[in-house]
Amino acid sequence: MTNTSNTTSDAVTAASAAFEAEFGRAADGVWSAPGRVNLIGEHTDYNEGFVLPFAIDRRTWAALGLRQDARARVTSTFSPEHVEIELRDVSPESLDSWSAYPLGIAWALGENGVDLDSKPGFDVHIHSDVPVGAGLSSSAAIECAVAVALDDSWQLGLDRPTLAKVGQLAENKAVGAPTGIMDQSASLLGRRDSAVFLDCRTLRSDVIDLGFAAADLQIVVIDTKVSHSHATGGYAARRASCEAGAAALGVESLRDVAVDDLDRARGLMDDETFRRVRHVVTENARVLATVRALRESGPLAIGELLDESHVSMRDDFEISVPELDLAVVTAREAGAIGARMTGGGFGGAAIALTPSHLVGAVTARVTDAFAAAGFTAPEVFVVTPSDGAKREL
Repeated sequence: MTNTSNTTSDAVTAASAAFEAEFGRAADGVWSAPGRVNLIGEHTDYNEGFVLPFAIDRRTWAALGLRQDARARVTSTFSPEHVEIELRDVSPESLDSWSAYPLGIAWALGENGVDLDSKPGFDVHIHSDVPVGAGLSSSAAIECAVAVALDDSWQLGLDRPTLAKVGQLAENKAVGAPTGIMDQSASLLGRRDSAVFLDCRTLRSDVIDLGFAAADLQIVVIDTKVSHSHATGGYAARRASCEAGAAALGVESLRDVAVDDLDRARGLMDDETFRRVRHVVTENARVLATVRALRESGPLAIGELLDESHVSMRDDFEISVPELDLAVVTAREAGAIGARMTGGGFGGAAIALTPSHLVGAVTARVTDAFAAAGFTAPEVFVVTPSDGAKREL
């Protein structure tokens, strides 16, 4: 088992040292933000529905130092690219590649009322161990680490829900990915051993005790290594279908549609749009049922809901891939009490809620199944529900 405190200390030291090597001076501080696993509630966030993610013990660290001028410079451990730009020139049109994530935060803060002309520029170095393309929200981890770093450094005093909105705006406009607010909320609001139950319409959040440790359960992540991108057409097409379904039903969003309304919905739209709608409506119901089960019965009672969520994403929303389906089926056969793909889909990772003594068996069975199918070897690892974004140094 990895010692998280030692890993964090090493990462802070590495980020600080890399900042000094890149910029020739010490950083003012180091801030971090976690990736997230969505326990259940997929593609419900931008439909103003319910989600239940938790922050994980894979993080992004941002070493940042203010400048004497109005220039921003960004570097990272995962790209050789060094980007420099004047703060006044930062806009969705001026940004591309990975630097759109940290620099998009500066732009989004400006859109949120921060007077960028009055703020000093900054240097920032990004260091991360959140897997990219695995559906664990490596992008939101970058955004949220930089958001809390700039909030502290510029002495803005913004609350966490506001910073989540800033992160979502950066992702939607600067990056061009039409995602909801779940990822940033989980990264900013997460707490150890808990999940964040978020109402994406009101942005009201409750911390829900997961009880995994007491039940001797682990979340096993199976990164299929099938890369995905939210900024490509599949995600946007699903969002458009949801908007079309809401319009056909005469509601503001699919949040306003109940399971009992689905029979009526079937006659108002084509089959594909109906199935997209059915996934979101039933997924919202599954999130509420999962929260109720965790509160009343504990985590051993949620396995079937996880399984049903995957079937809905596979058949109704059609965002799974063969690798994800194989991971889910194999994990269940090896003893997981429930499993589902997590994240936006079209690749990425599956999660399996697994008794601790069966983690090795699940890992071995999934690895063997991928080899037998001729798939790229997956990366299988355990994640622990952890604290949200914070200052480290």
